[in-house]
Amino acid sequence: MQPVINNVVVEHTLMMAIQPRHVDITTLRVDAIANAANGSLLGGGGVDGAIHRAAGPDLLRECRVLGGCPTGQAKLTLAYNLPARYVIHTVGPIWKGGKKNEASQLADCYRACLKIAREHNLRTLAFPAISCGVYGYPITQASAIAVNEVRKEMFENSALETIIFACFSEVVLNEYRKALAQH
Repeated sequence: MQPVINNVVVEHTLMMAIQPRHVDITTLRVDAIANAANGSLLGGGGVDGAIHRAAGPDLLRECRVLGGCPTGQAKLTLAYNLPARYVIHTVGPIWKGGKKNEASQLADCYRACLKIAREHNLRTLAFPAISCGVYGYPITQASAIAVNEVRKEMFENSALETIIFACFSEVVLNEYRKALAQH
């Protein structure tokens, strides 16, 4: 049975906690938040737009010099007006029925973000449900991929202490809880 703290299921593996939470990612005081960005990195809708609005115009200025980001990769910026220290921007795949390598590309997003976290000795990291908004990735499959990649990282990265899955709705939260329970 997984421990529950303040109504949050918490999985502890080694020295890391995985916490799915119904929370606005822009409010989290963590080392870094991941941004489900578009390829331009210049802001957009959903979580990307919310992060850009909360961070302020300096984030956009920094993103303009990065030259965009391909699907499955990630880039680091400062977080500016956000309570986090950094934003790790990653570009998830657009769902096309699962036959265009979407699962592999989504897993690449998580691996790229986790690699940046490792390289910068980050201890706390929060992820949104990458590609599950306007990109249309089904949350059941996406949450399973996210949990799988984070668990793999736990055995390779001793620096990370907490990973939060910032869920924008109760439905998404329940899918992450199910994914954690199944692994």
